[in-house]
Amino acid sequence: MAGSWDGSYDPGSQSDESHHFERLHIEPIYDAFVCPLTKQVMRDPVTLENGQTFEREAIEKWFKECRESGRKLVCPLTLKELKSTDLNPSIALRNTIEEWTTRNEAAQLDMARRSLNMNSSENDVLLSLKFIQHICQKNRSNKHVVRNADLIPMIVDMLKSSSRKVRCKALETLLVVVEEDADNKEILAEGDTVRTIVKFLSHEQSKEREEAVSLLYELSKFEALCEKIGSINGAILILVGMTSSKSENVLTVEKADKTLENLEKCENNVRQMAENGRLEPLLTQILEGPTETKLSMAAYLGELVLNNDVKVLVARTVGASLINIMKSGSMQSREAALKALNQISSYEASSKVLIEAGILPPLVKDLFTVGANQLPMRLKEVSATILANVVNSGYDVDSIPISPDHQTLVSEDNVHNLLHLISNTGPPIECKLLQVLVGLTNSPTTVLNVVSAIKSSGATISLVQFIEVPQRDLRMASIKLLQNLSPHMGQELADALRGTAGQLGSLIRVITEDTGISEEQAAAAGLLAELPERDLGLTRQMLDEGAFQLIISRVVKIRQGEIRGTRFVTPVLEGLVRVLARVTFVLSDEPDAVALCREHGLAALFIELLQTNGIDNVQMVSAAALENLSQESKNLTKLPELPAPGFCASIFPCFSKQAVITGLCSVHRGTCSLRESFCLLEGQAVHKLVALLDHTNEKVVEAALAALSTLLDDGVDIEKGVTVLCEAEGIKPILDVLLEKQTDNLRRRAVWVVERLLRTDDIAYEVSGDPNVSTALVDAFHHADYRTRQIAERALKHVDKIPNFSGIFPNMG
Repeated sequence: MAGSWDGSYDPGSQSDESHHFERLHIEPIYDAFVCPLTKQVMRDPVTLENGQTFEREAIEKWFKECRESGRKLVCPLTLKELKSTDLNPSIALRNTIEEWTTRNEAAQLDMARRSLNMNSSENDVLLSLKFIQHICQKNRSNKHVVRNADLIPMIVDMLKSSSRKVRCKALETLLVVVEEDADNKEILAEGDTVRTIVKFLSHEQSKEREEAVSLLYELSKFEALCEKIGSINGAILILVGMTSSKSENVLTVEKADKTLENLEKCENNVRQMAENGRLEPLLTQILEGPTETKLSMAAYLGELVLNNDVKVLVARTVGASLINIMKSGSMQSREAALKALNQISSYEASSKVLIEAGILPPLVKDLFTVGANQLPMRLKEVSATILANVVNSGYDVDSIPISPDHQTLVSEDNVHNLLHLISNTGPPIECKLLQVLVGLTNSPTTVLNVVSAIKSSGATISLVQFIEVPQRDLRMASIKLLQNLSPHMGQELADALRGTAGQLGSLIRVITEDTGISEEQAAAAGLLAELPERDLGLTRQMLDEGAFQLIISRVVKIRQGEIRGTRFVTPVLEGLVRVLARVTFVLSDEPDAVALCREHGLAALFIELLQTNGIDNVQMVSAAALENLSQESKNLTKLPELPAPGFCASIFPCFSKQAVITGLCSVHRGTCSLRESFCLLEGQAVHKLVALLDHTNEKVVEAALAALSTLLDDGVDIEKGVTVLCEAEGIKPILDVLLEKQTDNLRRRAVWVVERLLRTDDIAYEVSGDPNVSTALVDAFHHADYRTRQIAERALKHVDKIPNFSGIFPNMG
């Protein structure tokens, strides 16, 4: 027994280990040491009146059972009745047993010490560790014995064992040794022991993870160790992961959570937790911590990268507190709060929470305040960024008063202040303030207020000038703002862009920049597209500067797939096609426009664009452009020159034959081509336009019908135009448009076309039998505008619904 542990002991057994170690002794055991009832060495021996000695707890239990069963109180050994149940402590025996136990445990401890090495058998190491647990649990004072015997470093060494059982038992033993013992915890704090324990958190074996978490939890109760644990790379990350794990057992998750709670005593740990997704401690410190801690935590919050859901949580939890710090703290506190609010406000939903928490009034005040308490420019930039974020969140900021006199952000004075700041600050703040105006003009409820303020302040020219700045973000913000303004002040913007200042050229360069497709290009194309399409001066300048050639090239590249796409391909293409279509509005006034359309085959391009399925605006604008081009066809068609009659024919006309010229356009009565005269027939566009009459978007239908109506216009052969539509199977779709009467404009256009169709007797005869068409015409006759009612009257005469001799409206040409 002096050299090794009892080999008969099974280390895997679940038997009572303390009893096992009580039976392991180096010195001989005396019978007097053993309680007759428990058969174990006594700890508190007491003697009865008859001189028999027992363990106090055991004999008290015996007496209790006797009383409860109604038996006489007898001695368990002699079974003779006792007169008294007095228990006399056997002090001498107890002292002797304690001395024997101390010598025995010292010998066992020495044996355990000799077994704790890598050369010992797994069984010996396990028994040694269990013995150390036993004596520490038996008496807390033994923990200092273990410490003084330098056993703690030896137990730590067992963590490197190749045996999983030994590693688990070593972790378990360390927990017992350090539990409620600060001195032993200090020893574990030395060297890399804590790092080794942390490594077990990521072990595959769940038992090792569980033991490691339990040990770290105990160590984390010691404040001096909190910083040590947190400083180990990955420790907090793994613990945070364990608290949200669905694969760990409940106890492990609970211990990991409690460990993190203990680690919150150290500010650096709180920061790490926040960085790894456990934000509650940091938010609690901002809410409840001392001023200095609030400041440092708010500053750190501003540096974190948060996902959107977390931003909403943070805004709801500490948004109001941060706003209060921003309003009333020192400049250092305000800076920390502003940076945190900047981080939180970058998501729409969290911005809305901040607005409801009252961020707008102090934010605007900070931006507009000048004097002793004003923010430095670097912080005004942060304020401007936050304001841009909250305004672009979609919240109705016009409902939020920002001053005692109930003015809102879009009140004229405040918009003037924003415009003044834009003119008197550097590019970074200018950019953010322009983004504020972009947000305000995105909303139909506030855009008119901004338009009015811009007009009253005369700021249009200064805003347009930003198109030329080299900073991309600033330039894009200005273009997006001008795009939002263009539907409401298009002529003012067109006037500002015309001339020699160069902004129009800069805008074209942005649109045609050959670096892929960007949001800036989409905004620039949208801005140009919204400018008045019949502004001859602007179109002429674009012709002079070669803008249309660049735009044509860009459209062709997009159509051919040479420029592939981002989410901005569609808005860019829509804008470019609208800009390109403006050249078709000046054909009668600008020969260069006709030349451009011929040279670059614009009619063919617009016909191709009719088939851009899924992009309604491109189809609509292309049809409108074809209407304009087709309107010009009758002016561009070359009429045939008839040969002069011969001498006889001039004297005797009855003997002459009329010259027959073949190959002429039946509608335009001359020589036509798609490239030279933009003829829809020659371009085979009629079938494509008829197909669009079945489109779900009534604006596309209206544009297609308008283009087709040019085949029935004055100045062309209407009868032949009707024939062309019949051959293209377009009559029924046109009548269907009349019957559906989706919009007033569409009905007006449909009534005009149908009246022209009904001038052909065959069609009038067939339609006269259709009560639905007659009803639609009668409805237009009763309820449409004056002009359409006149045309409907004529149509009804064609189908004999109104006598030809009657006339409610005066005749029109």
